Amino acid sequence: MDRRYMKLALELAARARGRTSPNPMVGAVVVKEGKIIGQGYHMKAGTPHAEIHALNEAGAAAAGATLYVTLEPCCHYGRTGPCTGAIINAGVSRVVTAMWDPNPLVAGKGFRLLRSAGIEVTAGVLEEEALVLNEVFIKYITTRRPFVVAKAAVSLDGKIAARTGKSKWITGEEARAYGRRLRNWYDAIMAGIGTILADDPALTTRLPDGGGRDPVRIILDSRASIPSDARVLTQESDAPTIIAVTAKAPPNKLEALRKNGVEALIVNEGPQVDLTELMRLLGERGITSILLEGGAMVHGSAFSARIVDKVAWFIAPKIIGGRDAPGPVGGMGADSPADAAVLERVKVGRLGADLLVEGYLKYMK
Repeated sequence: MDRRYMKLALELAARARGRTSPNPMVGAVVVKEGKIIGQGYHMKAGTPHAEIHALNEAGAAAAGATLYVTLEPCCHYGRTGPCTGAIINAGVSRVVTAMWDPNPLVAGKGFRLLRSAGIEVTAGVLEEEALVLNEVFIKYITTRRPFVVAKAAVSLDGKIAARTGKSKWITGEEARAYGRRLRNWYDAIMAGIGTILADDPALTTRLPDGGGRDPVRIILDSRASIPSDARVLTQESDAPTIIAVTAKAPPNKLEALRKNGVEALIVNEGPQVDLTELMRLLGERGITSILLEGGAMVHGSAFSARIVDKVAWFIAPKIIGGRDAPGPVGGMGADSPADAAVLERVKVGRLGADLLVEGYLKYMK
């Protein structure tokens, strides 16, 4: 029964994917005498937490009930009040959670408060699923750095374009649609100036139903060489664009960007944008997650700097061939296969004729 109701709570939490940043996704279900009497999920930062929605729906019947919640209830004042107080006041007799809250302001204190009030607490139910659901929150709240997902679309022989530079389209419509959904889930999307010059992408979500949210657009452009008519600078979107540059960028180009409402973020002295320092600066701004859609140079720099946490590799059943056709990861690379970064917890799925390989990075050297 615990697993059944926790599964429902996790499904509720996932409804807000991409909408709760910098908060976690949380779902809650109130059960009494084998019946669900209340449920809810956290919809957006600054709005009531999942427990409050579920308890409000349950009303007075919550007394003596069991509350299933995907994350340890908070016990501090933020933009909303502590959920532990509401749970205690509602008379809940048992709380079942999937995982503890890694936020230092909570980190077990919520459990202790509930137990001190005489409430039975069971933790760790479907914990692995909860950890994956909130992998972005866990990385950000413990390191203050964004969770980075590197995305690439490649042919079966590992090419991201033909020798002519043409790359549209390697994967099919289903894979491309899923890629747009990824943009809807993460705070920001990052690409290099090479991609902007070659493809002139909009870097917007463009979901078929029109319900998507555009991510913050981050362009790696050491010398601020982006054309003023680039689509990332001119299309209508509520999301801001940040051009990450070095101190070597010409002042007149930086001023031109600022006059057009674009932020020019000076990251370091140069010659290239320091990705480790950029992650620190973006984390300070509350950007918790980044979808990296770079070319070979950007991906190579990102893996070399070890900022990538996860990959989403779309593989099309096509053979492009060609010695001069580019691959997805440039740079120096590993000295030997033994030194290569390794994917753990690998998942392989199908999107039409294409494969999607996802996994988490383990850096060997």
